Amino acid sequence: HKQGQVFIVGAGPGDAELLTLKAFRLLQQADVVLFDALVSEDILSLIPSKVVKEYVGKRCKKHSFTQDAICKRVVELASNGHTVVRLKGGDPALFARTCEETDALTKANIPFAIVPGITAASGVSAYTGIPLTDRRCAQSVSFMTAYFKDADQWPEMTPMAQNVLKQTMVVYMGLSRLEGLCKGLIHHNVPTTWPVAAIENATSPEQRVITGVLADIHRKVKAANLTGPTLLIFGKVVESRQQVNTLLLHSSKHAA
Repeated sequence: HKQGQVFIVGAGPGDAELLTLKAFRLLQQADVVLFDALVSEDILSLIPSKVVKEYVGKRCKKHSFTQDAICKRVVELASNGHTVVRLKGGDPALFARTCEETDALTKANIPFAIVPGITAASGVSAYTGIPLTDRRCAQSVSFMTAYFKDADQWPEMTPMAQNVLKQTMVVYMGLSRLEGLCKGLIHHNVPTTWPVAAIENATSPEQRVITGVLADIHRKVKAANLTGPTLLIFGKVVESRQQVNTLLLHSSKHAA
């Protein structure tokens, strides 16, 4: 009975070419891949047909699988001797609930390893030209999520308002709370003209970027009808946006 093993692998922000070489190799060698809602079709198409693919996705408030059920499934497969790749959008270290899965694996005495992926913030920065830091206006950057274990809990607005004036603030899973975040920051004396960007479907050919300020970004986002995974960037760096040509990134695939 061979020993099962688990690789918790970051799939990156969407563009399949941003997958790491290690992630690609492990996908070829897996017995089973358990993948999230945020893993793109292009990446799934790289998995050989002999590998079993199981969807264990959950998108904001639409949980098709509880985290507990996912943990149990990973442990069950590995206990049966399988090499399992647990494929997560972005990077496993950021807002991916990796600790809950590694706790379950540790309890079950199953060997595991973690493979980093490019997090959405890095992908967004490259594919929009919005830097995350700029020594002229943002010498630090913070990553935060708009959702907590208690779904009714909100971020602490006072420290958030103090921090947003001197650093870049990147909010994951923040689309449905955009209006509340903007109102909260304005209420805590952040200027209504403070720059904000909302980026949908980052790094994919369908990527859309909406830029505005605290006073109008919610209205603009609503008008654009953003529904895909969306990252928010608050800060002066939005005004430092470089004119990157993303066509070069997508067309280079076909240049050869």
